[in-house]
Amino acid sequence: MTFDTRSISTPLNQLIVEVNPNNDQLEQHHFNNIAVKQFFVELDSRNPLLDVTFDGVHILDGDIVSAKPLINIILKDENQNLALSDTSLFRVRILYPNENDPREYLTSDEGVTFYPADEGNLDKENKARIELREFFQEDGVYELSVRAEDQTGNNSGEFDYKIRFEVINEAKVSNVLNYPNPFSTSTQFVFTLTGSEVPDFMKIQIMSVSGKVVKEITQDELGPVHVGNNMTEYRWDGTDEYGDRLANGVYLYRVITRDISGELYKEHNTNTNQYFKNGIGKMVILR
Repeated sequence: MTFDTRSISTPLNQLIVEVNPNNDQLEQHHFNNIAVKQFFVELDSRNPLLDVTFDGVHILDGDIVSAKPLINIILKDENQNLALSDTSLFRVRILYPNENDPREYLTSDEGVTFYPADEGNLDKENKARIELREFFQEDGVYELSVRAEDQTGNNSGEFDYKIRFEVINEAKVSNVLNYPNPFSTSTQFVFTLTGSEVPDFMKIQIMSVSGKVVKEITQDELGPVHVGNNMTEYRWDGTDEYGDRLANGVYLYRVITRDISGELYKEHNTNTNQYFKNGIGKMVILR
């Protein structure tokens, strides 16, 4: 005999077997026809793990994101028997600017896709995922809240996952800072992008104080960028176009950013204008 223990909610249980229960065969005694066996069901008490990204990035509370982000909501569970295959395990809501009640997103809504766990692969991974694609046409601060649980009812956390994000529809770029500055071995570039898409063209020109371009860093070299706060994977090591080390001293740099139509990006003010003059910043090599 096999039976499903998923409906059992208590750890200690009894299996009772009775032979000849209806006395179809006459017996002098019946008490010895009953066997009782205790058994334990190990209940799932571990919380599943929830992970949320915007365009593949774990954002901080209040970060700027794309006006058309891909929000990935992933739930993982260690249980290899109870697949995360039910849409009711998730509750996704977003509070819009100037609204009092959050809007609920259902897996049947346009732009929402549910990917259940692969029941044939639970020994390796028990993972369900929701992809949420939305166009946030109103500028302002939104708040995403997610509640998720496994098939046993264990919540992913004591409280709902909540995070605020800001949307600015106009495509703009902030002043680009380099960090650290001064630097001796290498420096990275930090900037913020707004809008719904990454720039079609972006490059950083590094110049001597006389205005001679000594190094150009292309968008491909900078590595992947996204709408929001960026710190480039690329680290400039203080060498020129030919790989020769530049001398210690002050250098200037500027950033050129264009959209797909060739229009230059407008400036996104992050209160760093005092460090720039006509869009040109300073960096110092100090070895």
